[in-house]
Amino acid sequence: MKILCVCGLGQGTSLILRMNVENVLSGMGINADVEHTDVSTASGTAAEYIITSNELAQSLQGHAAKIVIVNNYFDNNEIKQKLEEVL
Repeated sequence: MKILCVCGLGQGTSLILRMNVENVLSGMGINADVEHTDVSTASGTAAEYIITSNELAQSLQGHAAKIVIVNNYFDNNEIKQKLEEVL
């Protein structure tokens, strides 16, 4: 399973989100290929799930991946809840 963590520039925020997603998935016993990237790159990258903010999710409408919206990239409890809803 491939998961993209997306922010505007694909630098700091998406990297933090990626690390938190990896920690949450590890705690859930789930293996996944998790990458961080910007919106433009994510648009053309195949993945099963994209985790991003509500604002950026609108830019990714039409992508084949399931879009998972997270409001606080630092809140592992929220990330876990959102992932449990879709996995």
